[in-house]
Amino acid sequence: MSENIITELKDGVLRIEMRRPEKKNALTGPMYAAMADALERAAREDAVRVVLIHGQPEVFTAGNDLADFLNGPTNDPNRPVFRFLRNIAAAEKPLVAAVAGNAVGVGTTMLLHCDLVYAGESARFQLPFVNLALCPEAASSLLLPRLVGHPRAAELLFFGEPFGAAKAHEMGLANAIHPDAALLDAALERARKLATLPAASLRETKRLLKQSVAALVPQVMQAEGEIFTRQLASPEAKEAFSAFLEKRKPDFSRFR
Repeated sequence: MSENIITELKDGVLRIEMRRPEKKNALTGPMYAAMADALERAAREDAVRVVLIHGQPEVFTAGNDLADFLNGPTNDPNRPVFRFLRNIAAAEKPLVAAVAGNAVGVGTTMLLHCDLVYAGESARFQLPFVNLALCPEAASSLLLPRLVGHPRAAELLFFGEPFGAAKAHEMGLANAIHPDAALLDAALERARKLATLPAASLRETKRLLKQSVAALVPQVMQAEGEIFTRQLASPEAKEAFSAFLEKRKPDFSRFR
C-alpha cells in the first residue's frame, strides 16, 4: 500500500484518499496500485457497501506524475494505472467522489465511472490530452459524449481548457456544489446514507444503469490505450512534454 493513498473503512464507507499534496496529488504507479487494491478490497468485503474517493480541500489530483509515467512500460496491460481503470470501471458497489481544487486528466476521467460526484467551489476540471499530443483515456471518448453531448465533449477534449464547478454541475458531471470546507462532510453524509440502503438493490440498480455501455467500456479502453501508446511515442508528444518540462509553449507547426 502506497503511503500516499490512505484508506479507512467506517460505517460501511471505504474512503480512498489521495494524499500527496506537495505534488498536487500527482499519481504514481504505487498510488495507482494502492487504489486498485482498495477497489478489489471493496469488491470482496461485505463490510464495504460504498466507496468514497477524495483528495484534500486544495486539490483532487493533478493527474499523472509525468516523470513516473514516462519512465514506465506504456504498453503493459498489467501496469497499475490500467488495473486501477479496469477496477473502477467494473466496480459493482456505489462510487462517490468529492472533488476540490484541480482534477486534471485522469482526475476528471475517473469521475465518469463514479455514480455520485460532489464538487467543491474551487474545483477545476481539465482534459488536456490533445494539448499533450495524446488522446482520451479511461473510456472517456465513450462516456463523456454520452453524459454531456458530442459538441460539448468535443470542445472539452479538443481544447483541453479548464472549467469550474458551476459548468461541471450544469453539464451533469457533478451532482452538487459545496463550500470546500464542507465538501468532504457532505459527500460522506451521502455515502453513509447509501450504506444504510439495501446493498443488493443498489448493486442491481447500478448494474441496470450501466448495462447499455458495460460491454463497450473495456473495448473502448483498449482502443484508447493502443492509440495513447502510439501517440506517446510520437514527435508531437515529445515536443509537448519537452515544452511542459521546460515551461514554454509547444510548437506543433512542423508536424502534420
